[in-house]
Amino acid sequence: MMVVSVKLYKDQQYSALKKDCLQHHRLFEDAYFPATTESLFYSKSPPGLIEWRRPQELCESPRLFVNGISSHDLNQGQLGNCWFVAACSCLALRDGLWQKVIPDWKKQDWNPKKPNDYAGIFHFRFWRFGEWIDVVVDDRLPTMNKKLLFCHSSSKEEFWSALLEKAYAKLAGCYEALDGGNTGDAIVDFTGSVAENIDLHEVKNTKDSVQRHKLFEKLLKVHNRGGLISCSIHVCLPILPLPMNKWTHYPTAE
Repeated sequence: MMVVSVKLYKDQQYSALKKDCLQHHRLFEDAYFPATTESLFYSKSPPGLIEWRRPQELCESPRLFVNGISSHDLNQGQLGNCWFVAACSCLALRDGLWQKVIPDWKKQDWNPKKPNDYAGIFHFRFWRFGEWIDVVVDDRLPTMNKKLLFCHSSSKEEFWSALLEKAYAKLAGCYEALDGGNTGDAIVDFTGSVAENIDLHEVKNTKDSVQRHKLFEKLLKVHNRGGLISCSIHVCLPILPLPMNKWTHYPTAE
């Protein structure tokens, strides 16, 4: 899929903002998504003392990626957004997909040889209502006890997932707005593709081998065509019916 045009969220242009910061020798501070409680919650109270810290305050050598990008990089934090984390894991499987969401990633990354080129600003792109939206964020991240509060990578020096989550939270209004969601919706926002849900409840309880075989062939066809496949389990209370399993596949746009 070709990117025809990109709309600037809040009219914030990454290159212009970064240039201004470098000229004035300062790190970017996003006025549209400030380091305040309002950017975190709309109905809840902070779980404790939250401090906004930049990556270089959390480790000696921060990077966007450590040993490349991997679907195993991500860890869910103190937010019910496992659906977002799962979508990020799917995104990391396709270079052609994540490089649209994280444009010009090499230029955005920290350059140890040119520390003065760093301005504490990043941008990410999401597909919304038929167009790509470019979202700018600063690198101030919510922490408790000097550890990231929400999504974080397995390596303490890797920050692509935390910064991507911040941009997605900004687009949603705040971090709490990501508490509960659907992986398919995030995949659509990451790819511009369409999503299809397949309910396995009937297949699970049927003895019809033909139906099971057709399901397998459908999933195999999606896989062979480069689609993304994920599954989820709906956890229910003991007094409710048994949990329902689902496979969801996301055909990627060409």
